[in-house]
Amino acid sequence: MLGTLNELADRVRGRVVGDGSVPIARIASVEEAGEDALTFATSEAYFVAACSSNAAAVLIDESLVNRPAPKPLLVVDNARSALAELLEAFRPPMPRGPFRHPSAVIASDARLADDVYVEAHAYIGSLASIGCGTVVGAGAYIAENVSLGRLVWVKANASLMSGCVVGDRVVLHPGCVIGSDGFGWAFVDGRAQRIPQVGNVVLEDDVEIGANTCIDRAQTGSTIVGAGTKIDNLVQIGHNCRIGKHCVIASLTGLAGSTVIGDYVRVAGQVGFKGHVTVGSGVTIAGQSGVWGNVEDGATISGNPAQAHRDELRREVMIRKLPKLFDRVEALERSSSRPTGS
Repeated sequence: MLGTLNELADRVRGRVVGDGSVPIARIASVEEAGEDALTFATSEAYFVAACSSNAAAVLIDESLVNRPAPKPLLVVDNARSALAELLEAFRPPMPRGPFRHPSAVIASDARLADDVYVEAHAYIGSLASIGCGTVVGAGAYIAENVSLGRLVWVKANASLMSGCVVGDRVVLHPGCVIGSDGFGWAFVDGRAQRIPQVGNVVLEDDVEIGANTCIDRAQTGSTIVGAGTKIDNLVQIGHNCRIGKHCVIASLTGLAGSTVIGDYVRVAGQVGFKGHVTVGSGVTIAGQSGVWGNVEDGATISGNPAQAHRDELRREVMIRKLPKLFDRVEALERSSSRPTGS
């Protein structure tokens, strides 16, 4: 039981419209909500659906309180933020050390804080340094000279290759690979010859990297992901890329080498970056866009090649009108080719 609606309102600094004594056992989507659940709505359409659902109460933004509702409401300034705060109660906590599983392999000269938690079959290499409260998950691989900060969570089967540097409170989800070789080749005598990749990867504080995402080490210097940036599953970050602070990059996106992204950039899914391009701060990039050139601060772009979103929408409208335009042209050509009467 999470508590009464009034108690939840106190927790998220909201207010109740209706019966605040309603007991809430869980949080659920509109489709899954039962009589013991709090559901949520972030738009007018979802609010209508939530009010007709089986939920006991509805969490909504202040902006949606514009009509009588058949259910009690928990009203907050930002429903998404309040939802995240309430769902924290259901998230499994990080394991707490000290703990070293007998099957883990830890180099004798690795430096681990006393309360580090190391799960089964993990490997920690020579001269690795691991800070207080950090968790190394089952099967994780920490190579030589890797530095991990405080309260880092390296989840199952994640890999950190040699020399990588990770700040505090970073989360690495299962299967991600940090510091694999960059894709560097030169054609010599008709054959591809590897260019050694001798740099590293630096993940600053509060970064989160999704499952099976790969971030390549730099050819020289560092591939950098800025503080607070969140990267989804199945993303490829090429060598020598520099990503700014508090960016969000969605799944199946690929950054070719030496792409530079500013702060507070939002990248939707399946976006491709040409490489050696610079994207300014505050940019929004729509899904499946192809970024082939530099992008100025604050722009919203879409399409392939990506351009200003309004221009891309106008182009799409024009393309959809082409069949009618062709029909009109053909009709004009047929009429003009008919022989005229004498």
